[in-house]
Amino acid sequence: MALEMKVPSPGESITEVEIAQWLVETGDYVEKDQAIAEVDSDKATLELPAEASGIITLMAEEGDAVAVGQVVCHIDTDAAKPEGSSDAPAAEAPKKEEKKEEVSTPPPAPAKTETYATGTASPAAKKVLAERGIDPAAVKGTGRDGRITKADAIEAKPSMGTPGPGTRGEERKKLSMLRRKVAERLVAVKNETAMLTTFNEVDMQPIFNLRSQYKETFKSKHGVSLGFMSFFTLACVRALQMYPAVNSMIDGKEMISYDFQDISIAVSGPKGLMVPVIRNAENLSFRGVESEVKRLALRARDGQITVDEMTGGTFTITNGGVFGSMLSTPIINPPQSAILGMHNIVERPIVRDGQIVIAPIMYVALSYDHRIIDGKESVGFLVAVKEALENPEELLMNSNVAKALEL
Repeated sequence: MALEMKVPSPGESITEVEIAQWLVETGDYVEKDQAIAEVDSDKATLELPAEASGIITLMAEEGDAVAVGQVVCHIDTDAAKPEGSSDAPAAEAPKKEEKKEEVSTPPPAPAKTETYATGTASPAAKKVLAERGIDPAAVKGTGRDGRITKADAIEAKPSMGTPGPGTRGEERKKLSMLRRKVAERLVAVKNETAMLTTFNEVDMQPIFNLRSQYKETFKSKHGVSLGFMSFFTLACVRALQMYPAVNSMIDGKEMISYDFQDISIAVSGPKGLMVPVIRNAENLSFRGVESEVKRLALRARDGQITVDEMTGGTFTITNGGVFGSMLSTPIINPPQSAILGMHNIVERPIVRDGQIVIAPIMYVALSYDHRIIDGKESVGFLVAVKEALENPEELLMNSNVAKALEL
């Protein structure tokens, strides 16, 4: 019996996916639940598992856009699993080699000296070159006696000076559906929002001191590291509660504000940047935030992150510092209205208590939609984040470090 494999729905509101890569070929025997393809939606890349065991026949090509519910392959469930298939190619190899040796090879023809009639082009080639502003003398003809053909003219590239000794190849590859969707969303944000970015700097020394004192105890008790993300996440939760306009978004002519803080965390995965969501971050402790960040980062790295885990979010934190970025203007993650950008930490001279000292400084950036967030809210929010990070023991730990870290 031939089983029709149809594209399952990867999530709400998704009606079409793209075949990113077939992991099997027509004629292969597949086992039930074996991954046979990777499909791209506009939100994530997912694996397509075989619904039954049997011989597969592919019905769609890589790069094809297929609707949810459309048949993409057939599986012959009555076919028996082939035996010894791995030995067959090795047994046939000597025969193919012997057959190849029996073919007589004609003696090589004497080398022909190519001549090129510089500037000689067919009428059609002349027209193409003239339209593109290319000198015929710079084109190597492949026609008879070096004559420039129309194909030569079409493939010719304008002169860019004397080429260097390196290679000058190029590759053209279709963007995945996920990457195209990300591109569309980023352009839409720039065109449809009044995006503005404000900056500040944070003295990270207090956090350095806390981590240096407690990180080993914290890790041994909870199994996760005491990183920077828990400090930044909880500092943002506090600031969002102080400035609820930053925890809002526009829906048509209405402004929606939330009494919870779902924090989106930008992480790097095998298919590019992904933004899973930490739900109700306001209810999490330092241990809770670090555990959730680790869980989501591992799922993104292993390609197991789901669409639901990346849907929603009321505010985003992105950390370009892990790649060495000193400063940036992060782009808002729609339909949210603000995003905080973290950057690398560099020792810089600052003034502290009237004295010039060297301190670990991080520049932070807040990009926001000026249509609903005014300067008062945006600057106040970033200052509140700065205050919490520079005085975490009092503002984030209620002056009780052991209790806050659950030690």
